[in-house]
Amino acid sequence: KKKKMYDRILAKSFSRYEQKRFGYGAFVSCLLIVFSLCTLFKPYLGPVNVLSLKLSIGADTKMLMFNDTSRSSQLAKVKDIVGEILVEGTGSSPPRDKVEGKEEISEELLYNSEERTEFCQARGDIRVHGKSSTVYVVSSNTTMKGKNMSRTIKPYARKDDVDAMIRVREWSVKAVNASQKVPQCTKNHSIPGLLFSTGGYVGNHFHEFTDIVIPLFLTSRQFNGEVQFIITEKRPWWISKYKPLLKRLSNYEIVDIDGDDELHCFHRVIVGLKRHHEELSIDPQKYSYSMKDFRDLLRSSYALKRVEAVKIRDGQLGKPRLMILSRKRTRSFTNTDEIAKMAESLGFDVIVKEAGGSMWGFADVVNSCDVLLGVHGAGLTNILFLPENAVFIQVVPLGGFALDWLATNDFGKPSKDMNIKYLEYKISLEESTLIQQYSLDHMFIKDPPLIGKIGWEEFKSVYLDKQNVKLDVDRFRPTLQKAIELLHQ
Repeated sequence: KKKKMYDRILAKSFSRYEQKRFGYGAFVSCLLIVFSLCTLFKPYLGPVNVLSLKLSIGADTKMLMFNDTSRSSQLAKVKDIVGEILVEGTGSSPPRDKVEGKEEISEELLYNSEERTEFCQARGDIRVHGKSSTVYVVSSNTTMKGKNMSRTIKPYARKDDVDAMIRVREWSVKAVNASQKVPQCTKNHSIPGLLFSTGGYVGNHFHEFTDIVIPLFLTSRQFNGEVQFIITEKRPWWISKYKPLLKRLSNYEIVDIDGDDELHCFHRVIVGLKRHHEELSIDPQKYSYSMKDFRDLLRSSYALKRVEAVKIRDGQLGKPRLMILSRKRTRSFTNTDEIAKMAESLGFDVIVKEAGGSMWGFADVVNSCDVLLGVHGAGLTNILFLPENAVFIQVVPLGGFALDWLATNDFGKPSKDMNIKYLEYKISLEESTLIQQYSLDHMFIKDPPLIGKIGWEEFKSVYLDKQNVKLDVDRFRPTLQKAIELLHQ
C-alpha cells in the first residue's frame, strides 16, 4: 500500500521520463555513497596495526591496547570488542573468529583500571616468564615490527594503598611482534592462566579475604575450575590455609612463578584480580555472582553444616548459641566472664573463643553459632562463616567519626549483603581503657581527631593498639535482648 502511495505521489510530480531519469540519478548517488564509505573505512579493512580505544564509563576506564585478527572479520571484530567493553570488559568471553569451521583465538590485550584494582586480560600467544616478571603478548602482525607496547601492573586488588603495594612485585605486560626476538615456550598450558599476588597485607585475616580471596572468586569462578593459578609472592602457609577453597576454584596445582626460568605459554591469561570497591562485598548487578554465591562456596569448601540460624519459637527447647570473640592483645574484653554470665541469664548458650589456628576448625565453630559478638578488628571477618539470618553484634571502641566509619564500612554494610542481621554497640567513655592512659581533657579522649589530622600510624597506635573494652553489662543488655528478638523473626 505504501509503495502504491509513493508511486502516485511521483506520478503527480514527474513525467514518466523524469521518473526514469530520477531513478538513474538515485542509483548513481547510492554508488557514490558506498564508494565514499569504502574509502573512509579502508584502513580498517586491511590488517589492523594498533587499535587504541579508551572509554570512560563511570569509575571504570578500559583500554584496548591492540587487536589483530583476520582480514575478513575486522569490522565485525571491532564491533564485538567495543560491545564487550561497553557491557563490562571483565567477565564475558572475548570475541573469537571462526575460520573454515575452526575457532581461531584473536590476539587481544585489554587493560582495566577500576576504583580499587587494575588487571589485564590477554588472548592469543601469551608467554609468562617468572624470572623477569614479564608477560609477553605476541602478535603475528608484521606491521608491528619495531614497536613494543608495555604496561606495568601489580596484581593485588588494593591499588591506591601505598603501604600494601610496596610489598607487591611489579609485572610487565608487553605486546610484541612475533618477528622480534621473543623467548620460546618451554611449558604449554591448554587452559587459561590467572596471575595474582599473595603479598600486600597477607597475614591480616580481613585483608586476605577482601583483597585476595573474594576477588579471586570473582575472577576465576567463570572457568569452573579449568584455570591455572599463577602466584607471585607465594606463601605456603597461605596456600594451606585456603586450600579447600582454592581446590574448588582451580583443578590444578598452583604455579609458583617467582624465579621460575620456564616460559609458560597460554592462549589466555589474566594478570590481577577483579574486585568490588566496597570491602568484603560483591556487586551482583555488575558481576554474575553475589556474596550469597561466595558464602555458598565457602560452606561447601569447608563442609559447614548449618545454612540457617535457629529461629526461636515460643515453647521451643534448646538455646541460641552466642560466640564471644575474644582477643588477647588489644581491643579485648576485660570482663568476658561477666558478659558471658549476663548472656546466659538471657537464655544463651555461650562460648568464648579467639580466632586463629585451623581455619577449617574455627569456621565450623562459627557456623554452629546464631549470634557473634566482638570488638572491631580483623577477627570479625569470620562472620563469613555464620549461617544465614544469624545476628552479628559489633562493639565499636572509642575513636570518634573515623572509627565509626571503619566499623560501618569494614563490617556493618558487608554483613547485610551476607544476609546477616547487624547490631552495633558504641561504647561509652567509661567503657574504654583509654581513660586510664589519658586525661579527660586530652584531645584523644575529649575530641578524637580524624585520621587525616594525626596520620594513620598514630591513630592506629592510640585507638586500635592501646585500647581495650570493659563492657557495661547493664548498658549492653538491651542489645542482646534485641538479638533475641531478631532470632524470633
